[in-house]
Amino acid sequence: MKIAIIGYGKMGHMIEEVALSRGHEITCVIDRCAVGSSQSDCKTANAVGPASPVRYYSPEEGFESEAFRSADVAIEFTTPQTAEENVRKAWAQGVPVVCGTTGINKPNPDPSLKGREESNKWIVRDEKGKVMLVWSSNYSVGVNVFFDLNRFLAQELKAKAGDHYSPSITEIHHIHKLDKPSGTAKTLAEQIQNLSPTLPAREGEVIPIESIREGEVPGTHTVTWDSEEDTIIITHVAKGRRGFALGAVLAAESLTR
Repeated sequence: MKIAIIGYGKMGHMIEEVALSRGHEITCVIDRCAVGSSQSDCKTANAVGPASPVRYYSPEEGFESEAFRSADVAIEFTTPQTAEENVRKAWAQGVPVVCGTTGINKPNPDPSLKGREESNKWIVRDEKGKVMLVWSSNYSVGVNVFFDLNRFLAQELKAKAGDHYSPSITEIHHIHKLDKPSGTAKTLAEQIQNLSPTLPAREGEVIPIESIREGEVPGTHTVTWDSEEDTIIITHVAKGRRGFALGAVLAAESLTR
């Protein structure tokens, strides 16, 4: 599979590493730091294989390049301010996108195309049914199981305990993370709000989310259901970025099967 990487921060580097380890080709890298910067300044990898040098572009030139157009799929991890524009530019070249940028809510760059939830992801298809966008607040396989567990717990408590339990969420991330609360925490809250025994039944009430930024924590999410009699706690602890990158590459692979 040929992959274009949009955004070459820590996640972009990890996606490159995981994709190469799974036998894929990186056709190009698009990143804003290429504007007015040398390749060495932008930490460009010089090669992705024995005979295939990385083509490194700024956003202004990269989407129009033959290297980008040759990609089977683009994987995008940038910023909330640029993600939807990047998706539109990729679509203009006929390239589907796996997007992992957080701080945005269910992106739909073309309002004429309808998106829907599928397997904890937001999927947008074109008029012929081809998937053109996969977006998730977290691609980690473990987190997606955690999402399923969160939804199951909310459903079970609604059925068996009514409004007896009150939910809350705590998320901890590294000090470099820009969005707060995290996209994963927002997804957890949205799931609970749709299914919770207490929300949105209690008008005006929202699920409390505590966001903590410390050290280099990759990501820890805890959902707590509290009552006078007992407390139920579920937690997911990420050990690094590789799980997120692997999930994004797996999502890209699913588009080309």
